[in-house]
Amino acid sequence: MTGVQADSGSPADLDRLFDTVQAGHGRVDILYASAGIGSLTEPLEAVTTESFDDVFGVDVRGTLLTAQKAVALMSAGGSVIINGSAGAVKGVPGSSVYAASKAALRSFARTWTAELAGRGIRVNLLSPGPIDTAIFDGIPAEIQAGIKIMIPAGRFGRPEEIANAVLFLASDDSSFVTGTELAVDGGTAQV
Repeated sequence: MTGVQADSGSPADLDRLFDTVQAGHGRVDILYASAGIGSLTEPLEAVTTESFDDVFGVDVRGTLLTAQKAVALMSAGGSVIINGSAGAVKGVPGSSVYAASKAALRSFARTWTAELAGRGIRVNLLSPGPIDTAIFDGIPAEIQAGIKIMIPAGRFGRPEEIANAVLFLASDDSSFVTGTELAVDGGTAQV
């Protein structure tokens, strides 16, 4: 196993990362693009050009640049999985920039599915709901409680539930699944 620290928004870092992958393995079979940042407590009036650029730089630009580099090393049978968010369709106050960045990723998945179909590369979007991860660190308890109320399953998801969905989308079990959005959100964006 080889570790490479890289900033997905830095073309030079991505060149270094994918040069290392190519030298060590020759190709990429699966890309899970899951880098993302965002605020759940930034209402419209508080958005700054800096906060907007930070979120779109990582969530949108970083995903685009990473996918560009990865698909250059993919052949037929490859799978691109983009990490979206139920927040892209739910309309949670205080998350407009984050939600918009994740909505852009849904558009990427649709467009890249059409663009890469001829190469036999599948592209899908995985849209988690609220998952018990560090994104909720520092979020006031009353906001977390308000989010939990919106989850029909009655709880936050677990990281391993997302991992299992990614494994499905990466495997041959999903060989006829492309261009879709798989919601793993406890029903958050569904009802």
